[in-house]
Amino acid sequence: CLGWGRPSLAITADGAVWSWGHAAQVGHGCPQCGWAVGGGCGQLHQLLPKRVEALAGRRVVAVSVGWKHNLAITADGALWSWGA
Repeated sequence: CLGWGRPSLAITADGAVWSWGHAAQVGHGCPQCGWAVGGGCGQLHQLLPKRVEALAGRRVVAVSVGWKHNLAITADGALWSWGA
């Protein structure tokens, strides 16, 4: 958890990723301006943890929260990134 209005990420025991915080960076998009991931107006926040559906079906083993981006590594070694 980074805090300060930035995104936060958590991994469940089954490898699912949940996120909350800054709407344009948590991986759910921004319903106000329509950005899918990253950028956007940045005015809305995901207040409660929500599953990152783009990673559904993949077992995530590690995550990292940056200032304006996020990273996830899956069990097969693939690196996923999203944000600005």
